[in-house]
Amino acid sequence: MGRTPFDIADIIRRHREVLEQSQRLSSVQARALSAITLCRTAALGGHVNFCPDCGWREEPSYNSCRNRNCPKCQALAQERWLASRSEAILPVPHYHAVFTLPEDLRPVGRKHARELYGALFQSASEALLELARSRLGVTLGLTLVLHTWTRDLRFHPHVHILVSAGGLALDGSGFKPTPRKYLLPVKPLAGLFRGKLLDALRRLRSAGKLPMTAGAFGSLMASLAAQDWGVYLKRAFRSPEFVLAYLGRYTHRVGIANSRLLNVTEEAVTFRTKDGRAVTLTPVAFLKRFIQHILPDRFKKIRHAGLYGSPKALATAKRHLGTVPVQPKQPPTWEEALAALTGKDVTRCGHCGSPVHRRLLPPLAKFLRRPGRADSRSPP
Repeated sequence: MGRTPFDIADIIRRHREVLEQSQRLSSVQARALSAITLCRTAALGGHVNFCPDCGWREEPSYNSCRNRNCPKCQALAQERWLASRSEAILPVPHYHAVFTLPEDLRPVGRKHARELYGALFQSASEALLELARSRLGVTLGLTLVLHTWTRDLRFHPHVHILVSAGGLALDGSGFKPTPRKYLLPVKPLAGLFRGKLLDALRRLRSAGKLPMTAGAFGSLMASLAAQDWGVYLKRAFRSPEFVLAYLGRYTHRVGIANSRLLNVTEEAVTFRTKDGRAVTLTPVAFLKRFIQHILPDRFKKIRHAGLYGSPKALATAKRHLGTVPVQPKQPPTWEEALAALTGKDVTRCGHCGSPVHRRLLPPLAKFLRRPGRADSRSPP
């Protein structure tokens, strides 16, 4: 939540015009870039906290844009999501799986993102559930999160999946755990994933949602069928608490955070990748990589399948595990979520501890009041 020396919003403000001279933006990309540039500025309105007892007054806090592609808007959304999932997760170890689209499919993903990402979700979840039913005789619990980037912002669609170490017996008679060191064989899993995704591609083309010539499509399918597909399966984590903390690293992450920016000038953007390395790009090249990862409008990047996709089956599994049902908690207010995240109680004066008063600052741009945009109720 702390401020960083550099901000992606500044790069967009300075270089968007040049970007649009060389690349046409989709409506979703254009809205996302606009939202990011206005995030936490006076244009969105905000508030000022002051204390009538001691006279303390803080600097204005401006509202967030709440766009899911904004690097400054994800921390509170993530805290709320994790709070809601804490009651759903099974009290068992979980595996971390990663299913990756082959490189040959990435050009298709750029042009037909909604269709291909949907096929990726469906094929990965079906492969895991089907193999678990045949090999283990259980229905697993799956939570899937889509990422489309590498650390240097290249296009690399893959889905992270949290997989319960065990599942509900197919006849519903009990919960069958699996060893923490082994869940399913990776090679058959990868082969099943490949077959299901290739079938999904054929269906998409038959439905007219994947416009390719017969020759180009046949060549692509032959190349994909001959490849080994990337599936990664990591040994299980022990506690549900650790599982949630681990999952929190993935759920609301965007391609790059402001904290990874090392230097920004008019000519270059330098950012950290991994293992102490860094990449330097021109600002326009940086933005071109950034906008690749803006998802289609209303596309669900977090999904649940198996036990986690069926409240009734999940309740049965929990009953067999002896989990006591709890009443769902109300999602935390942004003040509560911010206090949990930073330890700062924004409802109290930072000097004398008295309750603060708040004066609202109205938005400067009327169009931002439309549903789904920031308004005076947005978190700062």
